[in-house]
Amino acid sequence: MLMTTTQILQGKEIVEYKGMVFGEVVSGVNIFKDMFSGIRDVIGGRSGAYEGEIGDARDEAIEEMMKRAEKMGANAIIGIDVDYEVLGEKNGMLMVSVSGTAVVVK
Repeated sequence: MLMTTTQILQGKEIVEYKGMVFGEVVSGVNIFKDMFSGIRDVIGGRSGAYEGEIGDARDEAIEEMMKRAEKMGANAIIGIDVDYEVLGEKNGMLMVSVSGTAVVVK
């Protein structure tokens, strides 16, 4: 599946627009990751646990979007946008939402 954040795929002709397509993932953040992240905040440095969680959630959301586009008969997605939100009473949930336009290219 071809994917891009732009409205065109260079060298490809869009022959059909299938419609908007989405992928969403809501992931809980683990107490151990919170604890180690807090330590990193105090001493500085990057939080590999959170970075990994964000990357995994993004990959899952993109995979879900690709599956939905394939079900629509598309072979590409253009205009992809990725959004991140924190949810929950104590901001303990991470939501990753991706969207784009499913198209057929040749």
